[in-house]
Amino acid sequence: MGDTIFLMLTFFIISLVYSSIGFGGGSSYLAVMALCAVPLYLMPRFALACNIIVVLGGCWVYYRSKHLDIKRALPFILGSIPLSFIGGMIPVNRTVFLTLLAITLIAASLNMIFFSSSGRKKLKEDFFKRRTGADAAGPRITGWYRCSMDLGIGGCLGFVSGLVGIGGGIFLAPLLHAVRWGYAKQIAATASLFILLNSIAGLAGQLSKGGVDAAHLGVVPLALAVLAGGQVGSRLGAFRLSELFVKNATAGMVMFAGLRIMFKVYL
Repeated sequence: MGDTIFLMLTFFIISLVYSSIGFGGGSSYLAVMALCAVPLYLMPRFALACNIIVVLGGCWVYYRSKHLDIKRALPFILGSIPLSFIGGMIPVNRTVFLTLLAITLIAASLNMIFFSSSGRKKLKEDFFKRRTGADAAGPRITGWYRCSMDLGIGGCLGFVSGLVGIGGGIFLAPLLHAVRWGYAKQIAATASLFILLNSIAGLAGQLSKGGVDAAHLGVVPLALAVLAGGQVGSRLGAFRLSELFVKNATAGMVMFAGLRIMFKVYL
């Protein structure tokens, strides 16, 4: 009972924070569940289900406010959906799964920290110029070449997302910011749609590995918690706490969980 209340409270806070910036919070849900010893096979399923609940409302808000450009987001999505499903279908043993989860959590935490730094603004500047044609001396990335790159990026992120149980937005959004793909709300909208469809495909793949038993009812209180947190967060639009504080605190928790899992597996 104590673990359930703790999970509900932390899931509520995570969903509130993440929904305010267009994310689902999958990596943080996994981090908390890993610390609370939730059964291994339930972790990705619960995280993906909560992702879907949180970002569904955000996608609708972004679509109505005309920040969601589905045509531009389509290559990422078409690349991610089938590979997210395939990733979710692949059976992995405990050691492999925990290792992949730990690596993903550590990478996600570093990504959040790096995303907060001023160095992100200059990253891949030449790549951005070639995409937009701003650099006449270099080759411009257009047409099928650009589309194939976006498909490949979406596919890679989708596979990892389905395998581990995250939506992938925590990796996609910083990448899009790095290449100045669009303005902030447009990127948040694209990440929301990416997370939603990725999570649906990944969850379908996860469920294809085995049926639903009574233990899955444990997702109900967590779903209610993230539904409430997501509604509050999406209406706030931006969390009242310092964005830097929220990112660093979340990154610290995710990093701690990733390192703890790694030490538990190999030490």
